[in-house]
Amino acid sequence: MSRVGRKPIPIPTAVKVSIEPGAVEVHGPKGKLRQIVPRGVRCELNDGELWVRLVREDRSLGKFQGLARSLVANAVRGVSEGFKRELDLVGIGYRAELKGRQLVFALGYSHPVVFDIPPEIDVTVDRQTHLTVSGIDRQQVGQVAANIRALRKPDPYKQKGVRYTGEVLRKKVGKTGA
Repeated sequence: MSRVGRKPIPIPTAVKVSIEPGAVEVHGPKGKLRQIVPRGVRCELNDGELWVRLVREDRSLGKFQGLARSLVANAVRGVSEGFKRELDLVGIGYRAELKGRQLVFALGYSHPVVFDIPPEIDVTVDRQTHLTVSGIDRQQVGQVAANIRALRKPDPYKQKGVRYTGEVLRKKVGKTGA
């Protein structure tokens, strides 16, 4: 049995949930999301809480119950609060500039790097070296942040690159002469 899957999902008052066969549609103040639910799992709405249940008691379906509960809970949180991921550009001359729906980076290459922002995602450049990626879909926010980070991965030795705010870079342990 999944411990995560047995927890109910509290539904805020501003969020409306409609359950369809094989999917859950969530409407909120920030937008709407449709989350597909794996086979063998069904959702039930009771007293302002959403429960994720198994269609039949099968040991192999427990992992899907926890997965479905996490995905639907992320959709509910996304349409009510939203998600954000912050990135820092560390290095001399590293900076970002927002031009319409494109980010233009100076990352130490011989040319500027242009990154197209997907339509569902918002990116703000607070300072030239600090970015905030936000949106309602947790998976997409994380993927866009990872794609931006991949433009210049952080180097643990020189401490330069694009990194998540608060990320700690670790150096590999050297060989011993024993």
